[in-house]
Amino acid sequence: MGELAGAYADPALGSFDLDFYEGGTRVRSPLGVSWNTRFEQVDPVRSFRWVKGGAGFAGWHWSATTGGHVGYESWLERDRLILLDADPGVTGIASQPFWLHWHDGSRKRRHAPDFFVRLADGRGQVVGVRADDQIDEAAVGAFEATERACRAVGWGFLHVGVPDPVLMANMRWLSRYRRSRCRRRHDVADLLVSVFAEPAPLLAGAAEAGDPLLVLPVLLHLLWSRVLVTDVASQLLASDSMVHTASGQ
Repeated sequence: MGELAGAYADPALGSFDLDFYEGGTRVRSPLGVSWNTRFEQVDPVRSFRWVKGGAGFAGWHWSATTGGHVGYESWLERDRLILLDADPGVTGIASQPFWLHWHDGSRKRRHAPDFFVRLADGRGQVVGVRADDQIDEAAVGAFEATERACRAVGWGFLHVGVPDPVLMANMRWLSRYRRSRCRRRHDVADLLVSVFAEPAPLLAGAAEAGDPLLVLPVLLHLLWSRVLVTDVASQLLASDSMVHTASGQ
């Protein structure tokens, strides 16, 4: 691990600590020392347990990006995981990657961000998931402190709330086809890319490529992985949804 230092270093590098697991060992060190840990690969600092009658709903999402399970503590976090998993600009995801410790001038504070994301360009990004109507004074303070810590080491910080319901309904459906086994028929995938070189309705294009029962899982996987593209933001997926290749118009 390298240390960020120098006369012009951000004071936040020393005023925040990161508390995390590395190789099964609990580590706590200043932000300026541990910032370049591969946090997308660490174990979560909190467990994901569903308590009967509890307000939350915890579980594990199998991520096509990481090839393993990533934990979540609510349906809202689960939905965000699906969106992160489908984002080609994301190469790594970890949940509850560390405790961020600081002193707010009155008392000691700590906060475990929901996700740490590694982006395709190598940068880190911390993601906080909270519905806007659920943000209280404590959450505001935690997000502000987290954003300051992220800025000091060149990470991005993103607060996200409830996603658009149409987009989320489509992405939940496509996520059922995220596993690579849906693309084992490479001949079908190649044929679909050819069929949709020009925009065409989803079901008509699938029928042109062969038996829809065989073709549709492959088609939906290609939509998930963005080899093929359709409008998932403004309308629900349907048989007449227009589909084209990512390089098409």
